Amino acid sequence: MTWYVNDSGVTPVPIKRVNGERAVQETDDVSVEDPLEISLSWPIESSLQTKTVAITMRTPGNDEHLAAGFLFTEGIISFRTDVASVEVLGRNYVCVTLQGDVPFDPAVLNRHSFVSSSCGACGKQSIAAVKVTRHHEVSPGIPLLDPAVIHSLPDILRHSQAEFSRTGGLHASALFDPKGTLIRLQEDVGRHNALDKLIGGELLAGNIPLSDRILLVSGRVSFDLVQKAAIAGIPVVAAVGAPSSLAIDLAAECGITLLGFVRDHRFNLYHDSGRIQVTSAAQSASVL
Repeated sequence: MTWYVNDSGVTPVPIKRVNGERAVQETDDVSVEDPLEISLSWPIESSLQTKTVAITMRTPGNDEHLAAGFLFTEGIISFRTDVASVEVLGRNYVCVTLQGDVPFDPAVLNRHSFVSSSCGACGKQSIAAVKVTRHHEVSPGIPLLDPAVIHSLPDILRHSQAEFSRTGGLHASALFDPKGTLIRLQEDVGRHNALDKLIGGELLAGNIPLSDRILLVSGRVSFDLVQKAAIAGIPVVAAVGAPSSLAIDLAAECGITLLGFVRDHRFNLYHDSGRIQVTSAAQSASVL
């Protein structure tokens, strides 16, 4: 049974709230999860060829950003100028059309599968397909960040998550400048969708590469999230939760500063490239 009646990412559902042995009939706001078909069109002579690239379970909203971000972080498109148009053609369908002069090999569309909201790497034919060629390298030591800026980010993220506040059921990805000012935030039932929406919005705005930005994600950080950040040229990736071992390895390979457990005025620094101005305990003791 489907309860939602609009395009909001939140919908009320009837529930029985049980306290002890007493049940009360109420309503509860829950996050909407709905399929989105992402298709790609490219010109062949005087016509357009169209193919479905993926079907992902997502929270409705900013679907054009999700489609553009997904195609970009999967390496199917490389630049804003590759895109002629992004059209939302119904509640569950988005089509991205390439510019006529963009060199395109349909063989790259080798991921025609179901993508669940809990796993951005599901359906990959091989681990080699995950390692998409990056066009934007990050520079070591840029930006240079005071730890106080990092400490301030979780509260900003939490207070800016409007739909999470209602449901408790959405992941978030947020982009900050080096002073800790919030630039853009996206929420979704899928953590990888939230990041694709974020990156897609910046791509369509012409802001890629994101060479002086900080990315903060609301949960754990896995390999695919670091991969997407690397493709967008993001130099600092921070997570409220833990990173995976492969996320740490990829961050080191790409020169990305990776922070985990960013909360309660602390964080773990898993890899740095001279960006975080911290003083070690040994250094502090020598000063004293």
